[in-house]
Amino acid sequence: MQFSKRMERFGSGIFSVLLEQKNEVLKKGGKIVDLSIGTPNIPPAPHIMQALIDSASDPKNYVYAIKDSDALLQAVAAWYKRRYGVSIDPAHEVVSLLGSQDGLAHLALSIADAGDTVLVPDPCYPIFADGPALAGARLVYMPLKEENDYLIDFDAIDPEDAKKAKLMVVSYPNNPTAAAAPDWWYDKLVAFAKKYDIIVLHDNAYSELAFDGLHCGSFLAHEGAKEVGVEFNSLSKTYGLAGARIGFCIGNEKVVSMFSQLKSNLDYGMFLPVQAAAIAAITGDQACVETTREAYRKRRDILCDGLTAIGWPVKRSAATMFVWAKLPDGYTDSVAFSKLLLDKTGVLVTPGAAFGPSGEGHVRMALVQSDEEVLWAIDSIKKSGILNK
Repeated sequence: MQFSKRMERFGSGIFSVLLEQKNEVLKKGGKIVDLSIGTPNIPPAPHIMQALIDSASDPKNYVYAIKDSDALLQAVAAWYKRRYGVSIDPAHEVVSLLGSQDGLAHLALSIADAGDTVLVPDPCYPIFADGPALAGARLVYMPLKEENDYLIDFDAIDPEDAKKAKLMVVSYPNNPTAAAAPDWWYDKLVAFAKKYDIIVLHDNAYSELAFDGLHCGSFLAHEGAKEVGVEFNSLSKTYGLAGARIGFCIGNEKVVSMFSQLKSNLDYGMFLPVQAAAIAAITGDQACVETTREAYRKRRDILCDGLTAIGWPVKRSAATMFVWAKLPDGYTDSVAFSKLLLDKTGVLVTPGAAFGPSGEGHVRMALVQSDEEVLWAIDSIKKSGILNK
């Protein structure tokens, strides 16, 4: 058997590797607190689940959806107007995604040919780079540095790379660094994209998970943004619908149209009961959003303050459901440290190196366990002695 050369670009996904390590410990009877993958453990609000149940009980809803229902498109337009102050043409400026991962994996196929340049953040969520790599694109990394508050420095991008770039992927609030971008930065992003004729993909999965009075909006709310790009938004984290796979590509009509054309050849649309759940989520009672935000904020405080108290200084995240932590003193290899942490404490985290070259020296921790489990993890790390190196 012979396989494609593109598979040489991909090893086993980091989360599959971590799962194998986790299962090895569990087979030996050990306890695990899994802070690696960002799988929400907060379920959808009852009215959202009920909408899914009711729709799934209708035999007529098991046909191919083929396209998004008018009700869903209208709901997305109303949601963006209410929440972000952004006017959306539901007929031409939005298409659903089978989760943001689907869109991030495939959008570059509609924009970049083999050898074309795509700008991606470093560190970044793996699919930000893997999607363009599937299209055969040449990747140019944009380092996110702590001294720049993890914001992309447009002046540091080589003008020759910028001239060649067809697409740039950005994401704030950011995974994995948990940084948020101020309004002035988005204005610079739009100006940069216009100057070099680059399509922007802004991933906006965490705008509702901002803490301590921080308000995060939409890239599309900035003047000229719709002229240069699109925004992905997801219901996975905000509404607890991660397994249902609901996301949206919103913005520039040409980009949405080309991506819709591609998707028409890849899938048969979103399961109609999932569309019903999405409508219920973004049009129904929004009290669940604040409840979810508060749960993540409390976990963030427990984890960051608790680790700092036992000798591992960790800054509180500004946003997202993640904590981006420098390795404790005496450690430099994030993969080796993560394995040691698992073996000695039963706490599973994601090594920063999995997010790109600039991720080395860090680990990412997901706030996806209960308060009690987070406290257990802190105590286990304290008792292990690994911070005394």
